[in-house]
Amino acid sequence: MNDERFPGLRRRGFLAATTGAATALALTGCGGSGETATSDGAPRRGGRLRAAFAGGGASETLDPHLASLFADAARAKALFDKLADYGADLSARPRLAERWESNKTLDRWQVTLRKAVFHDGKPVTAEDVLYSYRRIADPQQAFRAKASLEPIDLDASRATGERTIEFVLKRPTAEFPNVLAAFGAYIVPENATEFDDRPIGSGPFRFVSFAPGRSAVLRRFDDHWDGAPLLDEIEFVVANEESARVSALLGGQVEYAHELNPTTARAHEGGGQIEIVRLRNSAMQAFCMKTDRAPFDDKRVREAFFLIADRQELVDGALSGAGEVGNDLFGKGYEYYAADLPQRTQDLDRARALLKQAGAENLKVTLDTSAVAAGFTEAAGIFRDQAAKAGVTIDVRMGSKDSYWSDILDGGTLCCYRSGAMPVEAHISQRLLTDSTTNATKWRHKDFDALYQQAQSTRDRTERAAVYGRMQRRLYTEGGFLVWGFADWIIGTSRTVRGVEKKAPANTLDWARFDRVWLA
Repeated sequence: MNDERFPGLRRRGFLAATTGAATALALTGCGGSGETATSDGAPRRGGRLRAAFAGGGASETLDPHLASLFADAARAKALFDKLADYGADLSARPRLAERWESNKTLDRWQVTLRKAVFHDGKPVTAEDVLYSYRRIADPQQAFRAKASLEPIDLDASRATGERTIEFVLKRPTAEFPNVLAAFGAYIVPENATEFDDRPIGSGPFRFVSFAPGRSAVLRRFDDHWDGAPLLDEIEFVVANEESARVSALLGGQVEYAHELNPTTARAHEGGGQIEIVRLRNSAMQAFCMKTDRAPFDDKRVREAFFLIADRQELVDGALSGAGEVGNDLFGKGYEYYAADLPQRTQDLDRARALLKQAGAENLKVTLDTSAVAAGFTEAAGIFRDQAAKAGVTIDVRMGSKDSYWSDILDGGTLCCYRSGAMPVEAHISQRLLTDSTTNATKWRHKDFDALYQQAQSTRDRTERAAVYGRMQRRLYTEGGFLVWGFADWIIGTSRTVRGVEKKAPANTLDWARFDRVWLA
């Protein structure tokens, strides 16, 4: 299953980087060397920032089309550019694409590139874009953005000028800019195949060195189209254990530590030694009900489970309070999210009545979980106790961390689930259509599919939003995702670090935006 990879759900996918490999801290240079901030705090150039991430061991690569870990994505973002990226509300924002425009039927899009150059001084051209997308779409490869590019007919698409491309689509796609912003859809030079020795991109930093599983050093690219970074260099170092990342940060060996747990955050927040940054709404937390099999093929049972959940207790217990309650819909705070629906709360009496109507009194069900993601086992235990109050017996079954996501895609009836940031539209298309490849709830309704196609064929944004609203009201009433919370993603920095964006969920444009960071 890849529903944390896209950031779908994969053990080592986005928002699923786990500990396990031996910790390796390959630290060189001194953070804060060179110019620092002025006396009035204004940003200035200078210094090397050292950032600690969980890594992937000796198999790590700088191939941006293979990026799956947070560390991979952060390095790729520094070295390469995409045509677009996601803003804090998960709407597409132009990057290498200066602008885009569709025809009336939304099945052809003209994209104009801005004037940008690769690290070797060659211009970024339409042919580079087409080569990159065709490489990603290669059926013999497992590149992460392949599914996202599926709407494009790459055989029919063509360069209409050095910096203009006509994308021919297989069907009307109003949200085509989301395709350009897809995770992993980086632009590389035409014919590039090797990336670990001396990769060439058009990103804000250029390659210096790379030791897989240990470190990567990148240097400021002065000719970047969006302006040169303030830092002289950035070094990505690998520390798989959270305790190692925290120790390195406290000891001054790194200035940035990714993926801290809530307990660490509470211990240091406001303490003065390090800064804690919380990226809100970064990970949906849910229970996934299979709607094609008993007992969840009865929508009354699904509604009962919605009403069994005490969401605040789950956030407090499973996330240690580092998040906020959900309302059985993906994408809180994102573009098109149906924020007008009433917040669902626990109602055990109504839940019991629904179960009785469905002939499901004294229901027994198995809940699959695993230590594959933080809070999963805790959430399973809490929900088991909540369900008991409604007369439901839940048997918690522990699964393998290595195979959990593939096991629960088609197997079982109820499981723990989470997902990182992605557009509401992408969540629907990848997980909730009859032919979606990661349809973990087995939600298959032709009328729902038709609504999605209607939205994608609607040019007017307000009208399109209304269609997405109808779809979400249906999911809120009878869908298979019991979305109980949205977790913060937590980062720690030294007090010398400035410019870290605090409002962008993980996986968006301003996450790991090291070209905007400086050292005081």
